[in-house]
Amino acid sequence: MVLQRIFRAVVMGPPGSGKGTVSARITKTFGLKHLSSGDLLRANIESKTELGLLMKSCIDQGQLIPDDVISRLILSDLRNMENSWLLDGFPRTVSQAEALDGVYSVDTVINLDVPFQTIKERLTSRWTHLPSGRVYNIDFNPPKVAGLDDVTGEPLVQRDDDCPETVTRRLKAYQTQTEPVLEYFRSKGILQIFSGTETNKIWPHVHAFLSRKLS
Repeated sequence: MVLQRIFRAVVMGPPGSGKGTVSARITKTFGLKHLSSGDLLRANIESKTELGLLMKSCIDQGQLIPDDVISRLILSDLRNMENSWLLDGFPRTVSQAEALDGVYSVDTVINLDVPFQTIKERLTSRWTHLPSGRVYNIDFNPPKVAGLDDVTGEPLVQRDDDCPETVTRRLKAYQTQTEPVLEYFRSKGILQIFSGTETNKIWPHVHAFLSRKLS
């Protein structure tokens, strides 16, 4: 689909709610440029800069990155993008939402409402091949050989932030800090909530909603 006008959207949802998958489908179907705060954070952490090390320390402790740091990082990247975009994983606090609002007008906010129990099961079953970023799930996308990457045969690891204790901490932090953000966007009349336990069942509703919005 070729966009007829500037369109800016945000995808929200707890860690492990399927934001990445839904964002990839929106990007492919509707031609929006995608900016993932998670990808941006990982790139900074891997660069091992002072900022990257600060971020890694926050994530390892199940805390969210300080507002001013993440806002500066995201807004700087958005300035280099085309006019229409999809933000995934930002904003997560009212302060971040206000920082975004001060620079851009957001058309719609898509919130993926997935039960925390479903997310815990999904995330703690997740194993990663770190060099490539390939992710496996022992319940519905297992590797051909347990514990090994399909392509290279190298060992898989469970990322620190996918361990059960960290997942619980991250979900609590998300709920505490992000509920007010949903209220902020609801009060502006741009929040749209999609509930479910499976991304493939949520997606058709997201697709239909955006098709109406962009037609």
